[in-house]
Amino acid sequence: MTRLKILLWIVALSQLVLGALTLIAPGAFFAWMGLTVPPVDNQYMLGMLAARFIAYGIGMAVLARAERPDPFWVRNMVLVQAIDFTVGLYFAATGVIGIETAAFPMVNAAIFGVLLWLWTPRQPANPSAKTA
Repeated sequence: MTRLKILLWIVALSQLVLGALTLIAPGAFFAWMGLTVPPVDNQYMLGMLAARFIAYGIGMAVLARAERPDPFWVRNMVLVQAIDFTVGLYFAATGVIGIETAAFPMVNAAIFGVLLWLWTPRQPANPSAKTA
């Protein structure tokens, strides 16, 4: 198994855990993270966010099982990680959340994003395929 595939499995697991916690126990998860527990009616939106975490987790697992993971989808997760890091940096820098709350997710996003970027092959899975 390549280092990229191992990383894809780790990212898949992290996304699935985030999705499960956001879907099944959003209030407890937010409290555990040191965030304000959202009102019950906001948990509707959190359920939709959880769907995306779960879908990305499944997608990363599919990529990890692929003979050659598609670079577009791996880089798409790099974008997710870059946005996650930037949002954490913004909210920590503006004092909305403490660095102790943002540090772990930001470090994960930085590590996942950089390694996914560096370890992704630059050629598409089918180099002869034409792009639109």
